[in-house]
Amino acid sequence: MMQVSRCPACNAPVPPGSVRCSFCGQYFVVDEPGRQGADQRAAVPPPMDSPEGALAFRRVREPNEGAFSLLVPHGWQVRGGIQRAQQGGLSAQSIEAKLDFCVQRDDEASVAIRWCPDVKFKAPGFSPAEMMGFFGAGSQYQGMQVIPLLSPVDFLIQIAFPWAHPGAERVQVAAQKPLSLLVDIYRQKMAAFGLPAPGSYEGGTVTFAYVERGRRYAEKAYAVIKDLGPMAAGMWSNKDTLLTRAPLGELARWEPILHHIRESVRLEHRWLAQEAVNQEFMGRSFLHAQQAAQAREQRMLQVQRQMQEIDRQITEHRARTNAEIHNDAYLTLMAQEEYINPFTDEPETGSNQWQYRWANADGAEFYTDNEDHDPNLWDLDNCSDWRRTPVRPRFGG
Repeated sequence: MMQVSRCPACNAPVPPGSVRCSFCGQYFVVDEPGRQGADQRAAVPPPMDSPEGALAFRRVREPNEGAFSLLVPHGWQVRGGIQRAQQGGLSAQSIEAKLDFCVQRDDEASVAIRWCPDVKFKAPGFSPAEMMGFFGAGSQYQGMQVIPLLSPVDFLIQIAFPWAHPGAERVQVAAQKPLSLLVDIYRQKMAAFGLPAPGSYEGGTVTFAYVERGRRYAEKAYAVIKDLGPMAAGMWSNKDTLLTRAPLGELARWEPILHHIRESVRLEHRWLAQEAVNQEFMGRSFLHAQQAAQAREQRMLQVQRQMQEIDRQITEHRARTNAEIHNDAYLTLMAQEEYINPFTDEPETGSNQWQYRWANADGAEFYTDNEDHDPNLWDLDNCSDWRRTPVRPRFGG
């Protein structure tokens, strides 16, 4: 059996013959007699903070309300989380939770994926008061900015990007296009959790090139625009607004990892049940100016039971709905593959950028292109129950 020593800097397991810790990057001296043969050296994992080679992820909970968890590469940071509108009294913006959350490689967020808050707006021309000269474009109406309905591309260019990068310079729009697949994904998510999706939708993406703090970046932005039209007096909002960035010329290399972070999100069903009930009751109060809250707790428990049942069905449901929205196109866009979890025998999604994938009972993942890499030999994450996850057999294959 191969004997394993420990890194003096981080105490991580280090196979004999290594000159650098693959977890913290610390270099150290190994006496020549202790070096192993070429075959054993080939099994040493490459650096963990790189878009090439092996990469380990840890599961992290949203810090403010525990609304969800997601996989974060070792050594990366998270910033932000669930927020609540700080306004006096009930307004359109206070009905639902806002999410401003970023997973970033370093303090500068040189490589990052950021979820942007959903914000409600009001298009002009839908109320008698406007006909009398009140609540024109640029004004505020019940907590919403009055602004004409924007396409997803225009929203990203005019509102989302300036909000996220107020100090950006030499901004260029490198590419832009509608993307109906984003709407399919959003509707799929709403259906999976039994939530209504009224109104009409459009999706779009924009790629920016810009300079921030003296460094050049490329950023790809995604958004879905929801339009409730006359049924809600012209209310519209952005949904699933996401920003991914990396230094200029490097975004394509980092995108598979950033997409994998996005697809690893797991909602906390108790939080979702409470949030769904809050939106239901507060929305009714906002629209009708009156709302009783007597059955709120009972309704929350009922929704929570529904979410537990959905949890059992979600994998099967996702497989069916993904087929309906062109599963192959979706997986290709997100750089994902479907695997069979060796602990539950249920299908799950993971990155397709490496030849081999491992998982443990805690939901951690390990990827590598080297067949000889075995995280059990390295005691990765202090676990010895890593199992390789096979690709899900395709129907008719």
